[in-house]
Amino acid sequence: MAIDGLIVHAVRDGKPVAVDDPAGIAGLIADGKTRLWLDLTDPEPAVVEQVAALVGLHPLVADDIIERNERAKVELIDGIIHVVMYALTRATTTERHEIDFALGRQFLLSVHPGSWDPSKAHQLKLGIEAILERGPDFLLWALVDSIVDGYFPVFDGLDDEMDGLQDDVVNNAVPATLEHVFRLKGELVSLRHVIAPSREVFSQLTSREFDLIGEAQVFYFRDVYDHLIRLTDEFDSLRELAAGTLEVYLSTINNNLSVIMKRLTGVTVVLAGIAAIGGLFGMSEAGPALADKEAAGFWIVVFASILLGGIAVAFLRRIDWL
Repeated sequence: MAIDGLIVHAVRDGKPVAVDDPAGIAGLIADGKTRLWLDLTDPEPAVVEQVAALVGLHPLVADDIIERNERAKVELIDGIIHVVMYALTRATTTERHEIDFALGRQFLLSVHPGSWDPSKAHQLKLGIEAILERGPDFLLWALVDSIVDGYFPVFDGLDDEMDGLQDDVVNNAVPATLEHVFRLKGELVSLRHVIAPSREVFSQLTSREFDLIGEAQVFYFRDVYDHLIRLTDEFDSLRELAAGTLEVYLSTINNNLSVIMKRLTGVTVVLAGIAAIGGLFGMSEAGPALADKEAAGFWIVVFASILLGGIAVAFLRRIDWL
C-alpha cells in the first residue's frame, strides 16, 4: 500500500532496489546492506507518524516535523540525527521554507513543502543511486549544499534592491521610500534567523561529534560551512547598508526641510519689506492713485518698493535662499 507523498529510493551493492511495499522499509534498513532515501512532500501528520515508525524515529522528532516552525538546528536522538534547514526563495519578498532531515545509519528521510524540489539539486545530476551508494550522509550533504547555494541568488537580489533603494533615498525621499527601507530591514531580520543558526548547525556537523557523518564527508560539510561564513559577512554588510540608508533618508528629509525654511524666510523678507513701505503710506492713498489724482511722489515710492523687492529677490537667489 503506497503512502501519500512518499518517494523511496533504495540501493544495494550499487544497484537500485525496487520498494513496492513501504511496509518493507524497516526490513531493508535492518539488513544493513540497503541504503534508502525516503522523501516526503507536504505530508499529513498521520503520514509523518507512519513513516517515523517505519524508520524508528523518536516520537519527539516526529512531533517537531509535524509542528514545523522550528529554528535551524541539529540534534542526535536515539542514534538518528535530526537536521532542520530552511530553503529561501525570493520574488517581491524573501520567503522561508522549512526542510527536515533525519539521518540514520542506512537511510535519509527528508520532509519538505512542495515549494522545494530536491531533485533539482545540481549534485543529484550524477544520479540519485550514485550519490546514495556513497552513503546517506553524502546524500544529506548534496541536499543541504544545494539549499545553501540557493541563498546566494537571494542575497544578490537583496543587494541589487538595496542599491536601487539608496538612489531613491537621495533622489526621491518620500514616505513610500521609507516603507521600502523598513520592509528590507524586516527581511534582513528574517534572514538572520536562518543564517546564524544554520552556521551553528554546520559547525556541529563538521566537529566530528556525530559518527553518522563519515570522515570523508566532513570535508564536504566544511565547504558548506565556509559558504555560510561568506553569507554571514554579506548579511552584516547588507544590515549596515540598511542602517546607513535609513540615516541618509532622515538626513535628506532634514535637508529638504531646511531648504523649505530658507525659501519661506526669503519670501517673508521680500514681502515684509514691501509691506513695511506700504504701511507707512497707508491704504488711503489707493483711491486718489486709481483716480489719477496722486502726486508723482506716490509713484516714486511704489516703483522704489518694487525695485527694493527685486533687489531682495536677486540677493536671496544668489545665496540660494530662493
